[in-house]
Amino acid sequence: MKHHLPSGMTADGPYRLIITPETAGWEHTALRVLELPVGGAHTFGTGEFEMIVLPLSGSCRVTCDGEVLELRGRRTVFTRVSDFAYVPRDAQVTITGRGRFALAGARCRERLVPRYGPAGRVPVELRGAGPASRQVNNFGTPEGFPYADKLIACEVLTPGGCWSSFPPHKHDEETPTESVLEEIYYFEVEGPSGMAYQRVYGSTDVLEEVRTGDAVLIPHGWHGPSMAVPGHDLYYLNVMAGPSDERAWRICDDPAHTWIRETWTTQYIDPRLPLTSVEER
Repeated sequence: MKHHLPSGMTADGPYRLIITPETAGWEHTALRVLELPVGGAHTFGTGEFEMIVLPLSGSCRVTCDGEVLELRGRRTVFTRVSDFAYVPRDAQVTITGRGRFALAGARCRERLVPRYGPAGRVPVELRGAGPASRQVNNFGTPEGFPYADKLIACEVLTPGGCWSSFPPHKHDEETPTESVLEEIYYFEVEGPSGMAYQRVYGSTDVLEEVRTGDAVLIPHGWHGPSMAVPGHDLYYLNVMAGPSDERAWRICDDPAHTWIRETWTTQYIDPRLPLTSVEER
């Protein structure tokens, strides 16, 4: 399995990125990035997958099961917290609009109902402190959006020069404090020359330079840090799903690095945070 997917490597038709359980070599988690020109429209079936349609740039109309969900979206991931649409399995969906849209998916059993997710209800969390400061938009987590069957998703924004996904952690065993979740990281970096770095180690080994449009697959192992280089803010979309009947996101820190959490009590959160809010910047 190739764990680092550079931008364009899996492109096909209107999709800039396609990750399915079959191409990833796992069972539950999927992601597509759809690009639409002015006046563009694309229809697809969700099949076995529930999905969240998340504007990365631009706006769109999502039509599903007779429901029409208008998404205001945003100029870029660095300008605003976006609204989104949840669409269930076994549905026909049409997206009409202009821009780039993430279709985060999870294989599921329950067929639920389409829902609109307002930007104003997305829980925005400032996590860590000092050089480990970051912003987490919990739009698709169990707490932030309790209306999905299996899918878990969030956005993380890291100011240039900071490290996030730290301390390194994993979620590949079923225990009272950990859940089994396959995970996709999808990256965008602010600025035309922007780059960042992603580390995964243990049973999976990755140390890669990542740029806008890249993705990293994490079937298991410790993951972190995600390193934003100075001068270039980093965005990544996390998409997760697993085999458990419980939709839960429980992690286990690498014991060698968990002590870093104690240092946050004596440090300030990076003053550049939050990088985004409901208001367009």
